[in-house]
Amino acid sequence: MAIHSTRMRISIPMSIVNMHMNSIWFYGIFLNLSGSWADRSPLHEAAFHGQLLALMTLVAQGFSVNIVTMEKVSPLHDACLGGRVSCARFLLEKGAAVSVGRTEPPHRYLMLKSERLFHSHLRQVNATTIDGVTPLFSACRGGSPACVQLLLDHGSALHPTHGSTLLVASPIHEAAQRGHWECMEILIAHGVDLDLEIPKLGTPLYISCVSQKVHCVERLLQLGADASRGRGQDTPLHAAARQTDVHVVELLIDYGADVWSRDGEGRRPVELAMPLSLVEAELLLREHPPALSQLCRLHIRHVLGSVRLHLAPNLGLPSHLYSFLFYR
Repeated sequence: MAIHSTRMRISIPMSIVNMHMNSIWFYGIFLNLSGSWADRSPLHEAAFHGQLLALMTLVAQGFSVNIVTMEKVSPLHDACLGGRVSCARFLLEKGAAVSVGRTEPPHRYLMLKSERLFHSHLRQVNATTIDGVTPLFSACRGGSPACVQLLLDHGSALHPTHGSTLLVASPIHEAAQRGHWECMEILIAHGVDLDLEIPKLGTPLYISCVSQKVHCVERLLQLGADASRGRGQDTPLHAAARQTDVHVVELLIDYGADVWSRDGEGRRPVELAMPLSLVEAELLLREHPPALSQLCRLHIRHVLGSVRLHLAPNLGLPSHLYSFLFYR
């Protein structure tokens, strides 16, 4: 295997590069071959930096699109982390090129090829690192809606699992934590569980409250997330009370969070708020019973649930009631 320089038009054996150099320029890419990324291939670097021409050249030279690092990170992971949708699409297309014995009858060959093509796509698109990170998780971490959509179109799992165990590296949680609401909405549109609770992380709503991502909090609530579901007995309102953004507290209470709820240690949200802060003041002001209209709105939304909330227009409600139901 060799690297061809565009300037000098010479072939450099990869073995020489690995043995005698810590870094090299290749097709405009700075290849870092030292430190914790020492086992990353040029394919990883090209994918991460969005160098599609270099990526195509490397694959043509014989690099496997499924090459992984010691931590099982694939080029597809890196392309999605960098938001390089063209590189991700190319890798998926090349990863699907599975050879089938041509001794099979034509119809059987096409059937086998189609079946293996499908399973090859699934293996690559759902490949996990040693930490359970999938390409979809990487796309949510990098905040690339285009990569998220591409991966879902290729059959990426919404909730990666290892055997029967749900992995901690959940795409919806990562998007919510980092404030990537566009990625989050695409996942929700594909049927992700809004109230999925991960041990030590909680629900997407809970983790977005912890990280104070207001827009994600608002969108999750609008789309039907349960305002009382957090991490065990620690509710999203408890998480918001520890922070400083009063708008998050207002949103949660408007969508049904209980100011009288208690965590595992018997504490109410107001007891966790900073004394004399706006958050504490808001929690104290909201201790009064909610209006009957608010109770009716919360009950209707609860009965519909997040799965059927989009069917509310079929109820035949007057426009002003419909607007009230959706906080407009």
